[in-house]
Amino acid sequence: MTQEGIVTKLFSGGMAEVAVTRMTACGGNCGSCESCMLQSEVKALANNHAEAKPGQRVVIESRSSAVFGAVFLVYVMPLVCFLLGYGAAYFAGLSEGLCILCSFIGLAVGAALLVLSQRGRRKTTIQYDITRII
Repeated sequence: MTQEGIVTKLFSGGMAEVAVTRMTACGGNCGSCESCMLQSEVKALANNHAEAKPGQRVVIESRSSAVFGAVFLVYVMPLVCFLLGYGAAYFAGLSEGLCILCSFIGLAVGAALLVLSQRGRRKTTIQYDITRII
């Protein structure tokens, strides 16, 4: 995943703070809908491979696999458990109401598995690298 940002601070160890403008789902015209309540600028710590200085515009990259792994855990896994709950109840010959109940039980199990998998895991953040100066 590649984004552009501006270096705001330098730290020891070859690290830099980069201000990145958050993209919106609606295309960035917040004046027309005013639904964006979050700040539009995010600061991230990045490895300063390009030796950028404060005020310079840079390109930062992160591993897409880390982002896609988080997306899978949060969005896909509970949905799969939801559908598996319904499918198991359907193939067991239960009534429609019980199938729906089992699907929501599957959703709850998926959410519980997500919470449990994150509790035992040490906190890891997405690593950013400054690849070039613009």
